[in-house]
Amino acid sequence: MHPDWLKPDWPAPARVRAFMTTRAGGVSQAPWDSMNPAMHVEDDPIAVTENRAILRCDLPAEPLWLNQVHGVDVAECGIAPAGVAADAGVARRQGQVSAVLTADCLPALFCDRAGTVVAAAHAGWRGLVAGVLEATLTAMAVPPEEVLVWLGAAIGPDAFEVGDEVRLAFMDANPLTGIAFRPAGPTTFDAAPRKWLADIYTLARIRLASVGVGAVYGGGLCTYTDQTRFYSYRRVARTGRMASLIWLE
Repeated sequence: MHPDWLKPDWPAPARVRAFMTTRAGGVSQAPWDSMNPAMHVEDDPIAVTENRAILRCDLPAEPLWLNQVHGVDVAECGIAPAGVAADAGVARRQGQVSAVLTADCLPALFCDRAGTVVAAAHAGWRGLVAGVLEATLTAMAVPPEEVLVWLGAAIGPDAFEVGDEVRLAFMDANPLTGIAFRPAGPTTFDAAPRKWLADIYTLARIRLASVGVGAVYGGGLCTYTDQTRFYSYRRVARTGRMASLIWLE
């Protein structure tokens, strides 16, 4: 595994394996340089194929690559076909690899304490407010108190600017999420803020806590500000993606 790639710091069972790629270690040319495993971002398909081959050297099998649509559908590895429209994948058998691609959206990796099931979810704000994390938990079919979650690199709370409609969408679903937003600029008594800075890590933790998942790790990284390590769609729209992958040995 490339030394710049991220390994979850969590107390997962020994048979659970997971990591998240960074920009390093691939062959793509700018602006996708260099480890871009995404086929849908206008990168040279030959370079993407080689990047996936490099990635495959650290995996027991080809991942289930999803067609991510900012929804809540969860695919079953070993059953769903490659390219299925879904934003999360669940794997229950040894060697099945669940994967998601992100470049500012939040990747979340799941496992149970017994090491019987793992999952990966792609959570942009639309998927997050719609319930993709909760849908992933439901698909795993294990008690929430038995689940561990690792939050990979996403856009940080000082860079994730959203409109008031996003804040209200979260607060309509769960008023506690209001603590994850702060005004993006100066405020006055006679005008409500039109733009907010959102903490996607806090939003995910609140959503997970609301369904009984308290063992949540990771967070604290920012894809937008760390140009060396991470792709960021908000920073440069024509860019690559990081892969977050998890499987059972």
